[in-house]
Amino acid sequence: MTFFFNNFDLKNIDAKRGPVRLRTYGKGPALLLLHGNPQTHAMWHLVAPKLSESYTVVCPDLCGYGQSFKPAASNDHAAYAKKQMAADMVDVMERLGHKNFYVAAHDRGARVAHRLALDFSDQVKKLALLDIIPTIEHFERTDMDFAMGYYHWFWFAQPHPLPESIINKATEDWFHAHTSREPKDNDFFHPDALYDYLRAAKNPEMITGMCEDYRAAATIDMAHDRASRDSGDKINCPLLILWGSKGKIGQWYDPINIWSQYSQSSVQGSTVNSGHYLAEEAPSEVITQLEAFFA
Repeated sequence: MTFFFNNFDLKNIDAKRGPVRLRTYGKGPALLLLHGNPQTHAMWHLVAPKLSESYTVVCPDLCGYGQSFKPAASNDHAAYAKKQMAADMVDVMERLGHKNFYVAAHDRGARVAHRLALDFSDQVKKLALLDIIPTIEHFERTDMDFAMGYYHWFWFAQPHPLPESIINKATEDWFHAHTSREPKDNDFFHPDALYDYLRAAKNPEMITGMCEDYRAAATIDMAHDRASRDSGDKINCPLLILWGSKGKIGQWYDPINIWSQYSQSSVQGSTVNSGHYLAEEAPSEVITQLEAFFA
């Protein structure tokens, strides 16, 4: 990678469940940045360097993604439960010497971050979630628009190895189709970031990890989310919600109202002039929002 993450250290941390690849650099309070699907920590390459001027930034590859450890498929998908993936992140941060920290997360990483704020409330000081509503809300509100627009949620969640076998036959074609609303609509991906995404996706173990992530979302995560909601467990740190003005979240939902039902603390947020990939399509806006929120 030619210019990515200037001054950042690229390393592997031997976490409890396996090695986690990450980049870290900066000064000040710790800030954990979690990526979405089908990406790696490289999605933060335009945001992390600026934030590192005020924060010690940590950008890991999630379990199953990038170059981090990838548990095999299982019948209960427990290895990819967001409770477990959240615990992985606490483990990593503790090994780096960070007992509490800020969190900003996108897409699948934001689902891990939601659980992180519920299960490890003492560690999470503030939470910023990009372009999601709670997983349980998506499933319970499912209609034709969601089923067609987020069809991959139901495809990836089919039993192993059905979706994997199809994706692995034409991984690069699948990736571009998955990340584009129209042909060449993902041209905002920097070549170095795209290389990292495709390098990971061409590993069949990563495709299995991705599908297990979605299988967990439709099964064990739903059970955990229902239990948390039934018990009244809510986010208790300040919460920032951002979503792309050209994406589906703001078109279909009222994100602030929905997240307010899952938080007992203040909720603020707004649109960003982008599609789904906020940090790469509109990095300056994302940086401005995060700096103001975490300050």
